[in-house]
Amino acid sequence: MTHQGEILQEAIKNSGISISRLVQELGITRPTIYRKFKETTLDYSFVKRVGEVIQHDFTNDFDTPVQSQLHFTPVPVTGTVPVRQHALQSVDQDPTKALLALQAKYIALLEAYNELLLKVYGPK
Repeated sequence: MTHQGEILQEAIKNSGISISRLVQELGITRPTIYRKFKETTLDYSFVKRVGEVIQHDFTNDFDTPVQSQLHFTPVPVTGTVPVRQHALQSVDQDPTKALLALQAKYIALLEAYNELLLKVYGPK
């Protein structure tokens, strides 16, 4: 049976939206999204954010108690990535979103730092 990470990966693949565009809009790194594909259970807020970007409703895809919280509001698809300033304004109004945005930035910095350490010192 497929787990939530695999379901997420398949939905992204079927959406036609590139991983590069997705991670840019989510404010995460490529390694982070690939790690999410391997997870058996995912945080519903992350799945909801992905669903909004790729315009996919995951409500019927997961058998979880938080399934009812996965309803999303479609974001109009344009040919370009939306301006980040608008996203930052809405984040400032919601403390939970602000915290998630900071967490994503922190994780991205940690991943970049770890990659730099591997380049400088090599694997142990």
